[in-house]
Amino acid sequence: MKLAICAGPATSGKTAVLRHVTDKLLRAGKKVAFLKIDVQYAEEDEMFAELFGIPTRKVYSGELCPDHCNVMVLGDAIQWAKKNEADVLLVETAGLCLRCSPYVDGGLGLVVLEATSGMNLPLKVGPMLSLADMAVITKIDRVSQAEREVFRARIQDVAPSVLIREVNALHGIGIDPIVEQIDATDEAPERMLLRGNPPVGTCTICVGKKEVGWQSHFGVVRPLENQTFYRGE
Repeated sequence: MKLAICAGPATSGKTAVLRHVTDKLLRAGKKVAFLKIDVQYAEEDEMFAELFGIPTRKVYSGELCPDHCNVMVLGDAIQWAKKNEADVLLVETAGLCLRCSPYVDGGLGLVVLEATSGMNLPLKVGPMLSLADMAVITKIDRVSQAEREVFRARIQDVAPSVLIREVNALHGIGIDPIVEQIDATDEAPERMLLRGNPPVGTCTICVGKKEVGWQSHFGVVRPLENQTFYRGE
């Protein structure tokens, strides 16, 4: 079974892209399963089940970072998709933590970025872009050719080896190269490893302490005029 994990900022067009990808995979005779990971609300799983009649699941990360949640549940999701005899598992994750990467070795990493979000967006999204295999640019009809070229150049500055594909996700134009890349991806391995290093996040804020100011906290802390350091035993 092949695995494709799709991340990107909110409203970038992830669902629209995956809807067309799913349609083309099904038309090619593939069996598809779909997993949606979000923070507190999502209905994409219901939409895909109704549109395509495929197995779908939804997970809310709640107090966890969505990428953290993705790492936790992906093993179970792989087994669930295999039980449903899927040829491809598509995972759509909110990917809201710009220090994390939701991608795993052995799966295809897709990041969806909208061209209308500003020329410097590729410089801001971190490993979500720099560790992806393919960057999918949406809403290209709403910007000038010059803006499109600058946006592409910014992506290449961050991730020189990433494949860049421009699409019109509303009408499904430019989707074929994404499907071809999924087809060319190796099957997901039995033992998967997160692509890239997880961020350091061990501190008393993470366990719910509300006081403001690093002097009130222990673990990994950061003053205004200094670098991150560890405070405490």
